[in-house]
Amino acid sequence: AARGLSAEAQEEIMSKEPRRFPRGWDEERTRCVIAHYEEQSEDAAVAEDEMVLEDKSQAVFTIPSELVPTVRKLLAEHQR
Repeated sequence: AARGLSAEAQEEIMSKEPRRFPRGWDEERTRCVIAHYEEQSEDAAVAEDEMVLEDKSQAVFTIPSELVPTVRKLLAEHQR
């Protein structure tokens, strides 16, 4: 758990009610994603990050924190 949340922290997050997940997600899928990143080596994490940055169909931006809610709203509208 060096790169992520401890088992206790994961359990605390997962035990909070009500359990709300994005459309298409559930507790099992969430736990699988957590496990993937908990078990991922540093080298594999770096390779994954570099691969994403090479994807020409997406872009990575740094924006001021106060704009995050507005950008999230725009992205949600775009996905509809």
